[in-house]
Amino acid sequence: MTTTTDIVAKLWGLCNVLRDDGVTYNEYVTELTYLLFLKMLAEVPDQNGVLRENRLPENYRWGILAKREGVDQLDYYKAMLLDLGKAKDGLVAAIFTDAQTRLRKPTNLKALTSNIDQLDWFSAREEGLGNLYEGLLEKNAADKKSGAGQYFTPRPLIDCIVRLMQPQPGEVVQDPAAGTAGFLVAADRYIKDHTDDLYKLSPEQAHFQRNNAFVGGELVPDTHRLCMMNLLLHGVEGGVVNIDTLSPDGAGLPKADLILTNPPFGTKKGGGRPTRSDFSVTADTSNKQLAFVEHIVRALKPGGRAAVVVPDNVLFEDNTGRRLRTWLMELCGLHTILRLPTGIFYAQGVKTNVLFFQRGKTDKGNTSAVWVYDMRANMPAFGKTRPLTVADFASFETAYGSDPNGSAERKDQGEDSRWRMFTREAISARNDNLDIAWLRDTEAEAEEALTEPEDIAAAIIGHLKAALEEIEALSEEIEPDSVEEAATIAEAAE
Repeated sequence: MTTTTDIVAKLWGLCNVLRDDGVTYNEYVTELTYLLFLKMLAEVPDQNGVLRENRLPENYRWGILAKREGVDQLDYYKAMLLDLGKAKDGLVAAIFTDAQTRLRKPTNLKALTSNIDQLDWFSAREEGLGNLYEGLLEKNAADKKSGAGQYFTPRPLIDCIVRLMQPQPGEVVQDPAAGTAGFLVAADRYIKDHTDDLYKLSPEQAHFQRNNAFVGGELVPDTHRLCMMNLLLHGVEGGVVNIDTLSPDGAGLPKADLILTNPPFGTKKGGGRPTRSDFSVTADTSNKQLAFVEHIVRALKPGGRAAVVVPDNVLFEDNTGRRLRTWLMELCGLHTILRLPTGIFYAQGVKTNVLFFQRGKTDKGNTSAVWVYDMRANMPAFGKTRPLTVADFASFETAYGSDPNGSAERKDQGEDSRWRMFTREAISARNDNLDIAWLRDTEAEAEEALTEPEDIAAAIIGHLKAALEEIEALSEEIEPDSVEEAATIAEAAE
């Protein structure tokens, strides 16, 4: 989508205006989003053809804001944000709660509103303003200075998971760690693509899809704000609440037919434990990823399915980790594990997997075999110069099959392949350790085997050259001085 890409680049360029007014990288998208959202509401009609800005009070619309000048415009904007946080429309109020501008110079606000008005909104509407907004979120996540990558799952991975899990009209889809709503938006898009934008559904079914189908929680207030805006621009009315899912509030989320999520990794602040009275397996741990897995199992309806991104330690950690895996495989059919390549998330060293499982109708013996696809060994080094693409998942999707619950006919392709099956008995013999790898990673072994000084030096130079290529690819997004300095360091090391 050329127009969308161009507009995203121009919008991101406006962040230089914000930086000149003392706005930090972490505040970039939130600040720009207030203005962009108001403009988009003036451009986006609802399902009845009525512009969505009708949800705003008549005295607080984009057209009024954009026409004002100087200090009057800045004062009006500050009052606008404050009053919209108290709006009668619940979704508008949720989006603008505690909203405030960091802008101090009236000339900068005018520069932003003027530049936003001059964008090619006609073409953007044709391509989808929701897609434009997602592009801005993705741009923010890709910018290492923003720190937003922790809230962003690569789109090719999300789309692969959604295609395999096949969300259906009428199902409740939950993301308990929603971030900016990437999974929920992709699930909504999948359903719309298969229902002629919901026109094949009855009015009651279409209403459910817009208002009740997508639910979740997001802990960080500013991220929750971005999430709500993203959903609304895609025609979804709320559904994600600003809560800590590992607190008692999380137990109140509706039971789900499908859960899609990439929960946060690490421990709760201060080493605190989940405060959920319904937790038993992970009640004594501060490990968030283990606790989120327990939430997901408990939040699924009988027969419900889930796909969840987890770090490697969930597969091999002893004590609580082992108890959780054993419990999971009893209550659910854990049918597939995808070992993801490194370098696809904001923290390059994080090793991750996707667990695919179905909640059983009973609480005993639901896992009979686990299929593992190794997409990690002997894979390219993913990053800026080699981004993850949809094509990278094609072989896995073929092996997975057409049934979302892993019941399609599958064939173990042997020790030299990426796709193998392990019986429940074989896993029990491993003390329920699911960190299963069998392929030799020849690239990694080759580097580890280097002993001669000249070979080691050559390997180091190769890494430095690759790093320099990464720096050059980023040169348009970071200051020229930083590029020159990095290049000088690389040349000196070489």
